[in-house]
Amino acid sequence: MNARRSSTGGSRAPLVVLARRLRNLVAGSRSRADRAARLRRRQLGIIVLIAAQAGLAAALSWWLAYSVLGNPNPVFAPTAAVGTIAAAIGQRGRRTLELLIGVGLGIAIGDGLVSLIGTGAWQTGVIVALAIAVALGLAGRGGTVVSQVGGTAVLIATLSSSQQNLELPRIVDAVTGSLVGLVVVALLLPLQPMRVLHRAVAPVFDALAGHLDETQQAIRTEDADRAVGALRGMRAMGPDMERLREALSGAEEVVTVAPARWRWRQHYRRYEYGAEHLSRVITGSRSLARRSATMIEYGENIPGHLPDAVAALADAVRQLQREVRADKTHEGTRRHTLRATDEAGRAVGVGLQNFGTSVATQVRVIASDLLRATGCPVEEANRQVRDVARAAERHGPGEPS
Repeated sequence: MNARRSSTGGSRAPLVVLARRLRNLVAGSRSRADRAARLRRRQLGIIVLIAAQAGLAAALSWWLAYSVLGNPNPVFAPTAAVGTIAAAIGQRGRRTLELLIGVGLGIAIGDGLVSLIGTGAWQTGVIVALAIAVALGLAGRGGTVVSQVGGTAVLIATLSSSQQNLELPRIVDAVTGSLVGLVVVALLLPLQPMRVLHRAVAPVFDALAGHLDETQQAIRTEDADRAVGALRGMRAMGPDMERLREALSGAEEVVTVAPARWRWRQHYRRYEYGAEHLSRVITGSRSLARRSATMIEYGENIPGHLPDAVAALADAVRQLQREVRADKTHEGTRRHTLRATDEAGRAVGVGLQNFGTSVATQVRVIASDLLRATGCPVEEANRQVRDVARAAERHGPGEPS
């Protein structure tokens, strides 16, 4: 390989380089468009369910406040119910508590100031300003508490002169709507937590496996630009991981409060544990792509075992996705992972230079994180990777290790 590079003076034809960059740009644009389309399809079912939850909660809270509790104008009950449903999945319990605190605080401040300074235009301004200042001082930031304090203070300041006894209906409506919202999401129409997680994690697995494939192809064809493109793709996976974290938060909420979903608690915990190490695999894969690009640019010797090791990592990621979705044991993922370690060890046995050695080492780091994502303890994961790599280094490229 080095001889071939030397004969060309270590340079590439500008048109060839430009063509490769255009190809990578087009491929990257198509990949992003495909991921966006898949994401929209996955989100559609969740959107429909949350809309149904909000409609049901609004109807039930209005009926309960009007027909059972006798409030002739139960505007705030469905408002509070929809506010609870519309809160980010995984934050509904906290959002409900903040809503109730905000209403109570707004009533206390509004009533106190109305009794001192009365009602009117400038009084309304003073009451709302002081209420918001107190809420921000207590909460430390904007949010549900502050908005509810401000909204309730406005109602007290503007309507107390024409309508008496607003405080109790407002509190009752807020409690009624919030509780109905929680009942709907916990008992009547709870999300299916595993479906939410499967939809959130699929783009992560797909993108990671695809970028690892790009990295191994870059190594195999000695295309540094392709490796850099894979690195950029991995760096762009932040939004996918953020959506996965939000889905984990939502799934935790559902398996905690919805009795019909309690049977998924153990599966959720495995997901949560695996997601932590999947994040490390992504970080390690970025380093792998970066070091691969550098290795290619320096014209180092690249034995075929090195791209084979990265290809095995991509296979391990795909296998892990299949096993997680089917809730099966992870023998297949571990087999592919140790095969990657074996190939990396064989590459070291053949002989690598500086950056090639760092690529092989990074394969072993990623392999350890993948084993840990399957539930393997850290000491055991490191031992297995170390033993397989050392055996492969000793036996050479053509012998079984």
